[in-house]
Amino acid sequence: MTEYDTDARPPRERQRHPVRTTLLIVGALVVVAALVAGGYLFSLARSFDGQSDTIETAFPAEESRPTLAPEAKAKAEAEGQDAVNILLLGSDSRAAEAELDDVESAGPSDSRSDTMMLMHIPADRQDIQVMSIMRDTWTEIPGQGEHKINAAMALGGVPLVVQTVEGLFGTRVDHVASVDFEGFKGLTDALGGVVVNNPAAFQSSGVNGEFFAAGPITLQGDSALKFVRERYAFSDGDYQRVRNQQLFVKSVISEVLNADTLTDPRKVYRVVDQMSPFIAVDSGLDAGAVGSLALSLRQVRGGDIDFFTLPNLGTGTSADGQSIVVKDDDAIAEVADALQTDDLGDYLASSGTAS
Repeated sequence: MTEYDTDARPPRERQRHPVRTTLLIVGALVVVAALVAGGYLFSLARSFDGQSDTIETAFPAEESRPTLAPEAKAKAEAEGQDAVNILLLGSDSRAAEAELDDVESAGPSDSRSDTMMLMHIPADRQDIQVMSIMRDTWTEIPGQGEHKINAAMALGGVPLVVQTVEGLFGTRVDHVASVDFEGFKGLTDALGGVVVNNPAAFQSSGVNGEFFAAGPITLQGDSALKFVRERYAFSDGDYQRVRNQQLFVKSVISEVLNADTLTDPRKVYRVVDQMSPFIAVDSGLDAGAVGSLALSLRQVRGGDIDFFTLPNLGTGTSADGQSIVVKDDDAIAEVADALQTDDLGDYLASSGTAS
């Protein structure tokens, strides 16, 4: 009798066989699933690392950078992980030539930062805070005197932008990611559209301007670009553009964190594949680091993300006649303290400034 002569096997052994077979099948499926998942994750990582650019020199000299505050260090030790600050820089390559007068063009970089956001991920990984910094904010740029903050890119590249932001808040920037707005087209298409609740109807400027109705609207492709770019249609210009960008980014994050997206490997792959060519990150923010960070944020959903704008005193005029955004130094000091102590969520809750 061989092992496979089931008809000759005693009844008790035949009765046990279905259970053993089931276990073997389940085991095989687990192995296959692991292999498939491993191949998928490897392919995903390869797509991100292979298509995104690396900012080889993203940070200023170490001796010029702030250290971790004792309160933040204590929280990190209690949670077993550090809080993370990611500086998000958005550039609009298509509109750059039309608006070069917004930023000084001389210097080591003729790039500029149209959008600047500081994403704070607390050590407890329960929520996320994202702060927009108005591009015309008048502030001290190390070694350069006072300028609009988006001039830092032209005057000294990404390291000077980081140094300026770190000096403003007295806290370290852990990672930098620069995103070209052109990537929004593919991103929205990969997600099947992004729904935003537009607060007020407007017609975008230019010969190919588009009307955006008030209320929930679905943005795709070029429409998404027009929505996040527009400022001329608003009486408060860049203020509303920043608010629209916050709306868009929050909607994108909510869609990405949606269960329908997270459980659809093809959709996740399309998102990564479409966005990667338009992203540049510091050398430490590779696919492994992004994956680890994403895993630590697995309980966070769209409703756990708060957006706000760095407090300011409105618009004004610089000594040399430029239209600028005037800082609110007292309020910024409070934001800086909250960042340093990893209490930004509590600050927003008490101040009521989050959107």
